[in-house]
Amino acid sequence: MPKQASQKPETTYRTAKPKDAIYRISDGQGLYMQISPDGGKRWRFQYTRPTGGRNTLGLGDYPAVALANARERRDEARRLLAEGIDPGEHRKVTKAMQKSRAANSFETVALEWYSKYSTTWVSAHGERIIRRLERDVFPWLGGKPIAEITAPDLLAVLRRIEDRGALETAHRALQNCGQVFRYGIATGRAERDPSQDLRGALPPTRKKHLAAITEPQAIGPLLRAMDAYTGTFVTKCALRLAPMVFVRPGELRQAEWAEIDLDAATWEIPADRMKMREPHIVPLSTQAVEILRALHAMTGGRRYVFPSARTYDRPMSNNAILAALRRMGFEKDEMSGHGFRAMARTVLDEVLGFRPDFIEHQLAHAVRDPNGRAYNRTAHLPQRRKMMQAWADYLDTLKAENVVPFRAKAA
Repeated sequence: MPKQASQKPETTYRTAKPKDAIYRISDGQGLYMQISPDGGKRWRFQYTRPTGGRNTLGLGDYPAVALANARERRDEARRLLAEGIDPGEHRKVTKAMQKSRAANSFETVALEWYSKYSTTWVSAHGERIIRRLERDVFPWLGGKPIAEITAPDLLAVLRRIEDRGALETAHRALQNCGQVFRYGIATGRAERDPSQDLRGALPPTRKKHLAAITEPQAIGPLLRAMDAYTGTFVTKCALRLAPMVFVRPGELRQAEWAEIDLDAATWEIPADRMKMREPHIVPLSTQAVEILRALHAMTGGRRYVFPSARTYDRPMSNNAILAALRRMGFEKDEMSGHGFRAMARTVLDEVLGFRPDFIEHQLAHAVRDPNGRAYNRTAHLPQRRKMMQAWADYLDTLKAENVVPFRAKAA
């Protein structure tokens, strides 16, 4: 493009000095630099609207926008005018569309969904979901309008996760994305859920059962090893209590003294710490109360029953019990922190013959009556209290090496 007669070299604009009043230096074809008394230099483009009337369009500040860039922006505005489009109105529409796209982006909708529902989740569960989205989904889909994301777009993201060997994470990411899409549909920002088109697109995962010792002849050595544990007294108490109460590891390690009534032999776990978001009652056997009374002398004046080894202001770490099991020689494919739940569930049913609904209630699983109504937290509490005492007594029997083998359930 030949240089216009009125165009000036870069040095003209670079060396221009401020004056007492605003003035301008023209560069031709409607482009000029406006120089303020404070030294500010701004590019402007003056033009006639397609519908008539003069208008001025800002093209950016100098030197952030160099002369060559300013001329390119002017030329683009002139191309729009040649097509009968007002560049000023075009800019407003473009900004509005960008704002709308941002408001309806997958990331925006996902964060809104997370904010709305995460208050009903156990905190660790919510943290895993948001980390998964931030690490594996947002970098590729976060900025796209949720309504424009297709099944192939989503599959490409899942393949990246699968390719690094995290197939289970890919399945969970697909599930979470589906929840976000359905929330987008409910709030009017998406029309369909493309995750539904990907059923069968990922290889199935092999269901992993958490390692657990469930055979009576193997439980005794485990209990004796825990009694002989030489780590901290707090960890040893947590180890000894874990099989007696068989709650989830996170529920045990975060136990607070305010929840425990030793005289009533009852531990009431609040809803916000339970997976099902329902309060839970754990009847305490005499053996469990004995362990807690001994521990109360050390940590009873603090918030947590099992405080961190570093500070009493936090509960023990996620891996404290697991690490203790490993130190005692129990491998990861042999016993886990969750394994005490499987141990109790199996033996209470198949050896001690307790009713499955009593066991499920004590495991804090969802149990419904024949009419589909959920039982409340005190359902069968007297029977559960007897069961918990019988369980603790049976563990003492196993620990004393008087092993009771499995017996067939009565028909």
